[in-house]
Amino acid sequence: MSEAGRGRVAIVTGGTRGIGAAIVQLLLEQGFAVATCGRTPPQEPVTANGLAAEFESCDIRDPEAVRAWIDGVAGRHGRIDLVVNNAGGSPQAQAATASPRFSERILQLNLLAPLHVSQAAYRHLRASRGAIVNIASVSGVRPSPDTAIYGAAKAGLLSLTTSLAQEWGPEVRVNAVIVGLIETESAEMTYGSVHAQERIAASLPLGRLGRGRDIAEAVAFLASPAAAYVSGAQLEVHGGGERPLFLEIVKDEAAGS
Repeated sequence: MSEAGRGRVAIVTGGTRGIGAAIVQLLLEQGFAVATCGRTPPQEPVTANGLAAEFESCDIRDPEAVRAWIDGVAGRHGRIDLVVNNAGGSPQAQAATASPRFSERILQLNLLAPLHVSQAAYRHLRASRGAIVNIASVSGVRPSPDTAIYGAAKAGLLSLTTSLAQEWGPEVRVNAVIVGLIETESAEMTYGSVHAQERIAASLPLGRLGRGRDIAEAVAFLASPAAAYVSGAQLEVHGGGERPLFLEIVKDEAAGS
């Protein structure tokens, strides 16, 4: 077991599957005590080195429920050192027909909920001189057709990151990870068939889709003493970025000439 997190306490929202579960597992490996939440309990708890993450059902869109959960974690452990705002996401929905209720709920989950969690944890993080890591997305820094409100929320989360870093320093560091195309349990739903995923992976400079562990390692760095002078940063973890479509068109035209 790493000594990096021994005696430290982390909160990870949405930490029961996908990227969140990978973050929880790595933090456990580093010796953190980890509390996570979701709307439904996991089939099996996330564990590492004999440690298991605490789970509590909590709708992070509800500020009162969030505060009760976080104060409970702090009461049991005596401190909070790290908050990872990971929970988020959105189904596809065309902007022309998305309902107001749909848009409001996507904004609540991806922008307002991280704010609620950060506000509830602030006094605990200030006491421990802790850190917040917001899990953002490439959808917030490039066009996001069919998930426009999600992209707008993630862009807002990046703005929130830099603003909180200004307001809450030096006691609390606040950073964001901009997540690229990631292979998760729902990769087929997101990227299509195995063949489609292979084509997408081949188009990326590093030749593969990202993995949850890649994001977890970035979070662990931002939470570590190695990042003691890093705040307000937006760390891109996307394998070099998506290849511009016009380059493929030029390539195809040249091959056909």
